Amino acid sequence: MSPGVEALLEQARAGMTRLTPQEAVQAATRGALLIDTRTDAQRRNQGELPGVIVLDRTVLEWRLDPASDWRIPEATGYDLEIVVLCCQGYSSSLAAASLRALGLNQATDMIGGVEAWRSAGLPFTDQVADVRR
Repeated sequence: MSPGVEALLEQARAGMTRLTPQEAVQAATRGALLIDTRTDAQRRNQGELPGVIVLDRTVLEWRLDPASDWRIPEATGYDLEIVVLCCQGYSSSLAAASLRALGLNQATDMIGGVEAWRSAGLPFTDQVADVRR
């Protein structure tokens, strides 16, 4: 019998220091990459965040692994601080755990996702998102 998704989520978060929305903004200020994994439809519905890089969840590991031929230019080393964002802070935990398994040990996610960002009164942008394929 499967332990279930809640157990998987608990395992993914073990040993990871998750960030509040305010802490995620502070992390970006010191050079962390904020990675938005929401779908196009979710971003249209919730809004775009300033200063984030949008990566589809299906290519996340390839774009952020510094050893990958398909990495983005910002994926410069395994010590890079990465904060993954999603709608509510669930799938981002699983994504951050996957990045940690690749050796990106400073990968984490944001508690509560973009819903928490909005509740914290943090800014959204009208600019076109920095979507990487």
